[in-house]
Amino acid sequence: MLAWALHRLTGLGVLLFLLVHIADIFVISYGAEEFNSLLFIYHSLGFRLMEVLLVGALYYHALNGIRIILIDFWDRASLIQQQLFNATIILFFLTFIPTAVLMIRPLFD
Repeated sequence: MLAWALHRLTGLGVLLFLLVHIADIFVISYGAEEFNSLLFIYHSLGFRLMEVLLVGALYYHALNGIRIILIDFWDRASLIQQQLFNATIILFFLTFIPTAVLMIRPLFD
């Protein structure tokens, strides 16, 4: 149940980012000055932290999606779905922590 809820939440988070990104890119149609006036948002601490959360959501969603595909297409995977979920969580932390450190490091320089 936890895997299902996290998969849905991360999917909604990625969708929300995509919608905001589309709206942001739409501002370019009003001209370069208007778009450049919004760039300060991308350099703020809050946005940088939200970017880290976005990467975490993408990593979890992708890894859990692979787990779901395995369960759907490999008959024996349903017998080991708890181990697959544990592997998903371990792989998530092994990939997300180094990425988060690399993304946050420039904030402290």
